[in-house]
Amino acid sequence: MTWLPYDADLVEEITARLDLRAPNSAAIRAIAQAIVDGDGKEIVCDLATGVGKTYILAGLVDYLSTLGVRNVLVVTPGTTIQDKTVANFTPGHPKHVAGGETEPLVITSENFARGQVGDALHDDGVTKLFVFNVQQLIRPSDKTSRRVRAQDEFIGTGLYQHLSQVDDLVVIADEHHVYNSKAKAFSRAITELGARAVVGLTATPAPSVQPIFQYSLAEAIADGFVKIPVIVYRPDGRKDDETVLADACHLLRIKSAAWTAWAESQNVTPVRPVLFIVCRDISDADRVAERLTASDMFPEEGQVLTITSQSSEEALRALESVESPDSPVRAVVSVNKLKEGWDVKNIGVIVGLRALASETLTEQVLGRGLRLPYGRRVGTPMVDSVDLVAHESYRQLLANKEALLQKVMPKAGGDVDDSRPGLSPVTGKAEKKSQGEQEVLNFTSRPRVLGDDLVDGSLLLQVESMNDAIAQGDRDQKAVSKLREKVSGAPTIRFPRREQEILPVRFSFSYITDAAAKAEGAAYRHEFKVPLNRQAVDAQRRVDGTVDVRVTAAQSVDATQKRVPLNDLRNDLFNRIWNTGYVEETFAESRAAERVVRGFLEGAGVTGEQEHEWGELRAKQAATALGKLVKAAYDNRKLQPTYAFRPVDIPTVPPPPMPSNVVSKWDNFRKDLWYDGWERSIEPVASFDAASTEFALAHLFDASQEVRWWLRNYDHSPMWIERDNGKKYYPDFIVLDAQGTYWVVEGKANDRANDAEVLEKKRAAEDWARFVRDYGEFGTWRYLFATETTVKQSNNSWDSLLALAKPE
Repeated sequence: MTWLPYDADLVEEITARLDLRAPNSAAIRAIAQAIVDGDGKEIVCDLATGVGKTYILAGLVDYLSTLGVRNVLVVTPGTTIQDKTVANFTPGHPKHVAGGETEPLVITSENFARGQVGDALHDDGVTKLFVFNVQQLIRPSDKTSRRVRAQDEFIGTGLYQHLSQVDDLVVIADEHHVYNSKAKAFSRAITELGARAVVGLTATPAPSVQPIFQYSLAEAIADGFVKIPVIVYRPDGRKDDETVLADACHLLRIKSAAWTAWAESQNVTPVRPVLFIVCRDISDADRVAERLTASDMFPEEGQVLTITSQSSEEALRALESVESPDSPVRAVVSVNKLKEGWDVKNIGVIVGLRALASETLTEQVLGRGLRLPYGRRVGTPMVDSVDLVAHESYRQLLANKEALLQKVMPKAGGDVDDSRPGLSPVTGKAEKKSQGEQEVLNFTSRPRVLGDDLVDGSLLLQVESMNDAIAQGDRDQKAVSKLREKVSGAPTIRFPRREQEILPVRFSFSYITDAAAKAEGAAYRHEFKVPLNRQAVDAQRRVDGTVDVRVTAAQSVDATQKRVPLNDLRNDLFNRIWNTGYVEETFAESRAAERVVRGFLEGAGVTGEQEHEWGELRAKQAATALGKLVKAAYDNRKLQPTYAFRPVDIPTVPPPPMPSNVVSKWDNFRKDLWYDGWERSIEPVASFDAASTEFALAHLFDASQEVRWWLRNYDHSPMWIERDNGKKYYPDFIVLDAQGTYWVVEGKANDRANDAEVLEKKRAAEDWARFVRDYGEFGTWRYLFATETTVKQSNNSWDSLLALAKPE
């Protein structure tokens, strides 16, 4: 039996409203489809750290609330994630997730015993979001958990018992893998609640769990949603703590310079990277923190922050604000407290000074540094990567097939390149080879398939020496000082961006129904009398002989009124609404206005062409009433989307910085590289996401005499096409052909060409091009959609590509 029918349109609406990434939207879709029966089964979604599980949670709560679910319980593994979750649903907080249709009442162990909360618990119109950590549910000996289960005067029962009695409870377990060690107790606590569904969100599911949805770290890296992990080692093999800390601090300074240089080149607020260090125990953390405050590292007050189970409230507040431009913190030293749930975007370097034998712990520690400082990849390697200073645990990852390397690398598409030193020709695993006192680690791979694209393994996990990392930082600083100016002689293209505005629909008298007009006129079925007041003057003599004069009311009579002929009344009513200026002066609107007047008079008892007159007061008030009826209809008209052209000049001014990782267009394809040497590209360098479509199309454009110029387009550029759902579509290229026609070109892998979202984007682009051509002020624009098969069969010919793609 269906409990909560799946609503695909609602998922799309929430995706647009929260501007969700594709994997987050797909996860919500999978969850919504899995819980339709409401049979209480537990489901798990496995998503890479840094992709945005917070947005999945917000979108899922919005989805459930819109469909009438009023009780959602979020279970967190501890106070860090609990506080973060509360912040995510608190309007005005810096971490609040905006865009949701619903603003749930957030209930925690701190506020549930209040009258307002007690009233809301019994109000079916209020969505309640309960945020509790797992200990508060499964340890009745704990003081707080006893309060959760104890009788409460405002609730009328215990909160836990109340949750077990509601019939629409959905439990969302954040960081679900944490509960594995408490599986029996957690399972018992949830089972007793009788939830309709239990949804687990995690980046590292337990081995026995079969997720209903998975989005790997490899996909997140390849799709550009997170940083690229770079393991930095020392060629001399030194790995003592003193050396590792010194190297980490040096790397941080190099990264900080690169991050700041990029921000200044783009006139945005710089994000300052921090160093994240995980220690063996509290005493080790104190020792490391003391070393970091030395004069050669971070000697200024507040630059080193130690976070352990014994940390003060002041330290925790400093941790919360570590992303703030005003924060003095340059290094965060932790033991085990921050292995999950601490979501910041400005970790630049990670060091592990403890035996990180656990695969889960290692990936969780790495996950702290995956978020992008500026919200997206910027094309500068030092900004787009997180450096892990080599320590035995991280180096071991390269040899352990069950550890992070194997999780990062895609499983399909070929073996690693066994011709490189440091790799076993038999197993393809990374090896450690001794050269005197040195231990050398190398890793690379041939291109392999990940989703639709061929990607080089080095994009997903890089290993480089300390010297190489320092050199890359120097190249990045120099590169971003140069701007990516357009090629000499290349044109500036005015792209006719068409933006959606939400405006009231154009008003028409046709929106006013006959029934509404008649109902308004019914109040004027009878004549309005105007009374003529009469007063009588009465004089009486008093006993003392004086005269007393009094004014008394006499019986009133009806006053005479000016009479209004019915034909004049009709004209007056018509003119009253016609002259409001609410409608265009068309024959259709004139007929609609006459119908409204006719309906009003019918409601007032006037039928046919009968001849009689109305009193002036009745006629005047009737005209006023009809005018108010029309104004109310005008004020209440619906909203509808409309479009306006707001052209933008591309390439943009100022231009973006020049990337530092530039190679020749004739080099092999790698997703993280920029290519130069183009003959017809408006910009000197270009980067691509796929070899068989975008990279191949660029070569086709450059080789075709029928193409004058072409320009690669990227996400977050000002060149986009707005879709019906309000989201932006960033096509791959603009091409200017020899006939002066502008083409918006999209390349797509064969197996995705018929995806619903791809087809919706294609339709939106074709509609956009048609509107631009009809508008006629921006030249001729057309849209071309090419699959990888079409690109391959065109044999580097533009005319052949047009013949095969058959654009509209």
